[in-house]
Amino acid sequence: MVLTLKPQGLYCPAGDFFIDPWRPVDRALITHAHSDHARPGHKRYLATPLTKAVMRHRLGDITCQTINYATEQKIGDATVSYHPAGHVPGSAQIRVEVGGEVWVVSGDYKTTDDGLSTPFEPVRCHGFITECTFGLPIFRWTPENQLRADITAWWQRCAAEGKTAILGAYALGKAQRLMAGLNPDLGPILTHGAVEATNQVLREHGVTLPDTCVVTKDTDRKAYPGALVIAPPAALGSAWARKFGPREEAFASGWMALRGVRRRRALSTGFIVSDHADWPGLLEAIQATGAEKVLATHGYTATFSKYLNTLGYDAGVLETEFTGEDADPEADPEKIAS
Repeated sequence: MVLTLKPQGLYCPAGDFFIDPWRPVDRALITHAHSDHARPGHKRYLATPLTKAVMRHRLGDITCQTINYATEQKIGDATVSYHPAGHVPGSAQIRVEVGGEVWVVSGDYKTTDDGLSTPFEPVRCHGFITECTFGLPIFRWTPENQLRADITAWWQRCAAEGKTAILGAYALGKAQRLMAGLNPDLGPILTHGAVEATNQVLREHGVTLPDTCVVTKDTDRKAYPGALVIAPPAALGSAWARKFGPREEAFASGWMALRGVRRRRALSTGFIVSDHADWPGLLEAIQATGAEKVLATHGYTATFSKYLNTLGYDAGVLETEFTGEDADPEADPEKIAS
């Protein structure tokens, strides 16, 4: 068995290491820096350079070795390499080979090239552990060029109406992806402190982003007419957002594909985009691996694995503590799937 599940997380006996463990371990191989995958308390970490940088920002002075994409490293009797996942900057799939058998742990991934993260590269393997955060046919993302055009048009409309446009996006990955596709000549781009802190880490490690201005308690909101503000989703509808005066709020998320979620969030505008693979992307990625065995984790695992079995895969469910892109609590999976 190349990989097995222990209470701490996914474990490789041949190398005596865990991949994205959710409880403290001696050696943790990390796919990316989102908090459900990169948790505090491990004695030793292994990650890509960008993931290490963001983890150090979030977790403090951890002991972390770096590994570049496609570089093989022997750990015990296992051979390990990291490969682009296309999820967020620095994200990786982890390939583990033991005795000629190859398994790939995808972490989180998307097959769309967002122009910021290193694009997803399929890795041939015998077994593939896939996320399926959006593992239903209803989830299909807006093409990248159309997405940028739609956000630009919304921003320009808000400015013409004398409103501040506030866009909710996760602080690592999606926020930078969206701002990288904007034309800064259209107006000032302001950021919430959580977004700007991540921007700074990525800029220091060679990621090119447009100029932004962080919002502080001393910021005069009226000094930035026609601004676009990028903030974490939790800031939408908050006292922080209300200080901008006349405004329009929008949320960039895969969950915006569900009209009920948008309605419950009281949003007039939602952009259908995610840093996770949509339905066609999941199927494309799995087929490209050539894997015979597929284990689905975090998302619509039962429905998705059942469908994979109809395609001829030996598919099952791997129960983990990963969350993917947080859903609206009222987005009932059974109702959506029916």
